[in-house]
Amino acid sequence: MRTHSLKSQSVTRALHFPSSASACGNGLISELTYSENQLGMTQLLLLPLLQQLGTQSRWQLWLTPQQKLSRDWLQRSGLPLDKMMQSPHSTTITTVEAMIKALSTGNYSVVLGWLEEEVSETDRIRLQRAANSGQALGLIMRPEGPEEFP
Repeated sequence: MRTHSLKSQSVTRALHFPSSASACGNGLISELTYSENQLGMTQLLLLPLLQQLGTQSRWQLWLTPQQKLSRDWLQRSGLPLDKMMQSPHSTTITTVEAMIKALSTGNYSVVLGWLEEEVSETDRIRLQRAANSGQALGLIMRPEGPEEFP
């Protein structure tokens, strides 16, 4: 049985901001490593969170690889169509940079970015700062590789 691993890090704790900064910022970067053979499990993990974030007035941004989000799937999942944006990105650098820009604006409750490789420590810190600045959730979605399971 394959498992889904979830790496989560609080921005304020990871960057050791002074108490005045941590009181005003509540961004979060989290990473979900998923099995492409068990996408249903990933949906079960993510949908309640995305539905809850859909009640906010802000947008949800999906920075996806080549796949287009299905309007029918979004409706069946209970996600708000009027708050969804999708932008396809093809390279890791482009997706990370797009996530940083989107997170820092404060226009999005969540920014989901699909990446093939692990994010460098430098980019993770930049993502955390952007999430804190925009008070947003950044979700790094990454397929598991052969080294991640026995």
